[in-house]
Amino acid sequence: MKPIKLLIVDDSAVVRQVLTQVFAQSPDIRVIAAAPDPLFALEKMRSEWPDVIVLDVEMPRMDGITFLRKLMSERPTPVIICSTLTAAGTQTSIDALAAGALQIVTKPTMGLKQFLQESAHELIQAVRAAAGARLGALRPRPSATLSATPAAARPAAPLPAPLAAPAGAMAQTTDVLVAIGTSTGGTIALEQVLSTLPRVCPGIVIVQHMPELFTAAFARRLDSLCQLDVREAKTNDRVLAGTALIAPGGKHMVVRRSGAQYRVEVLDGPPVNRHRPSVDVLFRSVAECAGRNALGILMTGMGADGARGLLQMHEAGARTLAQDEASCVVYGMPKEAVKLGAVDRTLALDAIPQEIVGALRH
Repeated sequence: MKPIKLLIVDDSAVVRQVLTQVFAQSPDIRVIAAAPDPLFALEKMRSEWPDVIVLDVEMPRMDGITFLRKLMSERPTPVIICSTLTAAGTQTSIDALAAGALQIVTKPTMGLKQFLQESAHELIQAVRAAAGARLGALRPRPSATLSATPAAARPAAPLPAPLAAPAGAMAQTTDVLVAIGTSTGGTIALEQVLSTLPRVCPGIVIVQHMPELFTAAFARRLDSLCQLDVREAKTNDRVLAGTALIAPGGKHMVVRRSGAQYRVEVLDGPPVNRHRPSVDVLFRSVAECAGRNALGILMTGMGADGARGLLQMHEAGARTLAQDEASCVVYGMPKEAVKLGAVDRTLALDAIPQEIVGALRH
């Protein structure tokens, strides 16, 4: 097999040097160039087009978001954002995901060289997953404002027609719980699913693999696009009809039952399957506290996180779904769940919202 052709675009000479050394460890990745900004990158790309681009956001002459949008409109290419982990850069990175970037890998402001060296495995795996991604499955929407402005005052983004809620749904929603897990390609997939749901739908808990600080901005973006309330989860938040709770980056989230109510708990702890939050951690807790009253859904993402947890939900009597290969950006996590026998049905992405609404009838 031919090695993956990788282009690094970052204005830091240290980052370019260290990343080049990191990827040199992998025989299946070849760094074709390391450019200090997008204009230099475009010059390199005229002679050899990359399979994957690792892209910084804040750079001179042209910022990463402008370059990404130009790229996606003219010749879509898998892009991994490698961005500094600061609150100031969070909104821009979320905009990058909305524009079609596959993943965010964060870099700290201090101890940068050591961090990149210690993150070598994560970076190499991200590039491998991106090289096999199906960009045709990405259908990004226009970027939404992530300010504190109330949703009613924001410009309305175009939304698909919402699904109709079944009659008598409100009387049943306290017993129904939907758990969703996703990773690479999941930010846009979640947007497509959640923005189609009506206000009256089961309570939803979500793990999207995402770094610390980014999940709050991502939740605000989704909240601006959806009829249901979407927010980053906090300990003791109730799982209510018409609400979606997203696990905070850097923390695990579990569901507990208190009488007839479901509440979430946000926890510290070691990574599970190299992830924190982990889909397996969420799904196992749902299997224990909700059993047959739950619906588990595993969507696009690399690796196997969530597969064993979905099996536990299946064995506890929950209905279980997996996104199909054709609509996944990366058919990794769903594939592993199917191999384990954890999946009742495999569905295209656009069929998943109807299943969530239909959970009220089961």
